Amino acid sequence: MSSLSETWFADGYIDFEQKKYTLLAYLQQINRYFNQNKLYPQLGDVIFHYNNLVAFRENKQFLQQQFPKRLTAVNMERLQLLYEQMIADDELMQELETIIQYAIQKMNGAIREGTEIYEFVEESLNISPVGLIPLDSQEGYLFLCDGRYQDVIVYEYRLSIFERHDEKYRGIHTQYLDTYTKDLVNTCEHIKTSLIRQRRELPTPAVYRIDTKLVFPVTETLLPVAKRSLVKYIAHNAA
Repeated sequence: MSSLSETWFADGYIDFEQKKYTLLAYLQQINRYFNQNKLYPQLGDVIFHYNNLVAFRENKQFLQQQFPKRLTAVNMERLQLLYEQMIADDELMQELETIIQYAIQKMNGAIREGTEIYEFVEESLNISPVGLIPLDSQEGYLFLCDGRYQDVIVYEYRLSIFERHDEKYRGIHTQYLDTYTKDLVNTCEHIKTSLIRQRRELPTPAVYRIDTKLVFPVTETLLPVAKRSLVKYIAHNAA
């Protein structure tokens, strides 16, 4: 997928029709993925650009605090110069405001569509522990099963806590391990026992099964939603 640059609305010649064409071409690609029920990384990308536009419109001077991984020093300098141009040029200010207002409206629609898919998938998930859960559930295994009822996809997971703007956030990192064919032998309990035997670094792991009756793309949708749902599930049960 070809993506927008971080400062696409301020790049080159600032013309509403030109920027409108660029934006609609980008959103057309996003919608194509959403129509295939593929959420990520597309949904996260649209949300980034939406927040970036809102922050710029509100004339926030410290965009890099909100988006440290995306906005480079060069892009920040470009935006600062654009602020100065806007102050000195009423026509430029009006054109840019028109572009930003239009883009925010269009991106908001795409975000709503993606969010509806996300919530639909999230509501279909059923999370349950496999066996006893140890007191420390910061790392363990995630068993993912979809509506085809054929495979159990196994991931190792590790929770983390990071701070940003004096707020704490929970994150989760997963690593794919293996895929087991579902049958009378490969039950979730048997897979857990095999993992403990083979992977001595986690002698008493927390193991969760997440399943759904629906079939969605695993990498782009099911796994990202399952990961976020597991973080909330563990946090809720630890409270």
